[in-house]
Amino acid sequence: MTAPLDDASLDQLFRTARSRNDWLEETLPEETIHALYDLLKMGPTSANVNPARFVFVTSAEGKARLAPHLSEGNRAKTLKAPAIAIIGHDLEFAQKLPELFPHNPGVGAWFADPTVKQLTAFRNGTLQGAYLIFAARALGLDVGPMSGFNNAGVDEEFFAGTTIKSNFICSIGHGTDQSWPRLPRLKFEDACQIV
Repeated sequence: MTAPLDDASLDQLFRTARSRNDWLEETLPEETIHALYDLLKMGPTSANVNPARFVFVTSAEGKARLAPHLSEGNRAKTLKAPAIAIIGHDLEFAQKLPELFPHNPGVGAWFADPTVKQLTAFRNGTLQGAYLIFAARALGLDVGPMSGFNNAGVDEEFFAGTTIKSNFICSIGHGTDQSWPRLPRLKFEDACQIV
């Protein structure tokens, strides 16, 4: 049996963690980005499909490529972040399954139907994006996930010639803004059932 995390850890991951809009001016070391991926990749996906693909935009040149595709209201705060992760999913994830699910050579056939393939890539890539958020928080970083951008433009700029589609973007660094009071969440009775 694994012991529950202590309250300080739960606060860092969930209860007091906040989405950020302003960032400390810093450079995230590549070692930190590698550590972030090494944590998030351990989260579960269906049949270990691991469809998420990440572009970590950290350079001035990369940010200049991303900038035109960000919505006006999100542009300045996003570009100020030390790192901006573009979370995408590879529609041809099944090509990696001989490596990722080696005990079942026929697993690729499970995803031959285009609808199943698309839903599996999107669902599990989204999960991996959420793992990125919690891995960053576990490493003492703040995040600012958002969907205010032109997906088609980002796909053309960063994923041209591939089968990867963007899902959402997440700023990463150390936040400096004072957050407004936390917005309400649904009560258990409004969101859950036990049957």
